[in-house]
Amino acid sequence: MASITFVGSSNNIFPSISGPDSGNSDSHVFPSKGQLPTRRRMLESPIVRVATRPPVIIPSTPTETESKGKLAAWTSIQQERWEGELSVEGEIPLWLKGTYLRNGPGQWNIEDYNFRHLFDGYATLVRLHFENGRLVAGHRQIESEAYKAAMKSKKLCYREFSEAPKADNFISYIGELASLFSGASLTDNANTGVVRLGDGRVVCLTETIKGSIEVDPNTLDTIGQFEYTDNLGGLIHSAHPIVTESEFLTLLPDLVRSGYTVVRMEPKSNERKVIGRVDCRGGPSPGWVHSFPVTEHYVIVPEMPLRYCAQNLLRAEPTPLYKFEWHPDSKGFMHVMCKASGKIVASVEVPLYVTFHFINAYEELDEDGRVTAVIADCCEHNADTTILDKLRLQNLRSFSGEDVLPDARVGRFTIPLDGSPEGKLEAALDPDQHGRGMDMCSINPAHLGKKYRYAYACGAQRPCNFPNTLTKIDLVTKTAKSWHAEGAVPSEPFFVARPGATEEDDGVVISMISDKNGEGYALLLDGSSFEEIARAKFPYGLPYGLHGCWVPKK
Repeated sequence: MASITFVGSSNNIFPSISGPDSGNSDSHVFPSKGQLPTRRRMLESPIVRVATRPPVIIPSTPTETESKGKLAAWTSIQQERWEGELSVEGEIPLWLKGTYLRNGPGQWNIEDYNFRHLFDGYATLVRLHFENGRLVAGHRQIESEAYKAAMKSKKLCYREFSEAPKADNFISYIGELASLFSGASLTDNANTGVVRLGDGRVVCLTETIKGSIEVDPNTLDTIGQFEYTDNLGGLIHSAHPIVTESEFLTLLPDLVRSGYTVVRMEPKSNERKVIGRVDCRGGPSPGWVHSFPVTEHYVIVPEMPLRYCAQNLLRAEPTPLYKFEWHPDSKGFMHVMCKASGKIVASVEVPLYVTFHFINAYEELDEDGRVTAVIADCCEHNADTTILDKLRLQNLRSFSGEDVLPDARVGRFTIPLDGSPEGKLEAALDPDQHGRGMDMCSINPAHLGKKYRYAYACGAQRPCNFPNTLTKIDLVTKTAKSWHAEGAVPSEPFFVARPGATEEDDGVVISMISDKNGEGYALLLDGSSFEEIARAKFPYGLPYGLHGCWVPKK
């Protein structure tokens, strides 16, 4: 068994793994497709790897809201930081070498004050490091200014998704509004996503531009705010940029002149450069752009009738739609911009829609190889805005067995490039295939912007109040296969391709499971068969997390 050595505790709090298993001999090749261990075989003959040293646990300040026996998904993290090796049941593929990082809200209280919404919580970054069939895990709070100020003053100091600092008097309220207009009171709580830039830097993100925070993927240390060196200004951007080895693309909503600026940033640079601009065709303000898709040659800019609302931003108490307003009369649109020229090549009206997350997009070609349309897929909530309010923590914590999760589907947009004024939106497959639940998606990154077959997402086994399955979608056969554990809440399934793979689904899917009874574990599924191949239990239950990224081992 390999040994564990703690290296440079001041700079690297995670163990490196060394020993006789660290080579790359042919005898350690992961079994080919069809030879993966099933859950039954794992139970009959588990392979368990245990840390040679106990995990390091650093106790938190006494702000814990958890109690044993409860689902850990919607309760605050029990320690500020933790690290250690996990025992593994089953087999982790030996080719899986690198680090999976998952970001998300992990602390929903300050002392006795409890936050209201899933998106309010202070960010917790979780690390799963895979090497030589072993798994070293850990987590840390991201040390944003919002988090540090709250821990020091024992009160909310910045505006979160549904929370605003309480003004002591009218004068302080006016001052707080002034700081809101300048962006000073907006949170930098980077609790939504985490991306690895093409130059290797790792950045945690949320929808405020100031909430871009660089972290060390090995130690989880907060390095500091990721400073953009351009003069583009603005307060918000898409929480989900498109990031590849060669570029970083994102959208900057313009709340003053109602539109979107499309920008690009190159590796080793902090300067965003403008590709082009899209003016909104309807409504008083831009539609929410939590995410957006791209193809090989185009950026697709969604204009959703769920629109930013300046008045709601100013409110001390949240409305049912929080920072947004629903404007069905303003209609819904999809815009297609050429990456190279910044020109708008299509702008079409589409049926009303609500989506947080786009899955992928690609160009449809005729028999002569000419692009005739763009296809864009998303997790679409049937134009139902109630999903936002269903994510209040009170709703998530009070599941009574009633089926209250709003329906969702794989919504497929068809955007013609022949000058037609209208596009289509329809279900890419029967929503009953995935329980009429659909969100938190990933694909094989090699197929980003290209025609693809498979998507991995969270679906539903009803009755439920939140997506509770891991689901593999086959967009060719229009079928789905799901993993489900009673009483458990899985986080986003993240696909990692096997090096050298030629099949789109040849790889593994990583998720973290908040189990019943306050427990939790990391889970690995085979990307092809969607069978469980390994799990590793945490010594405590992790709260629900949002989005992740993969940092390959150098």
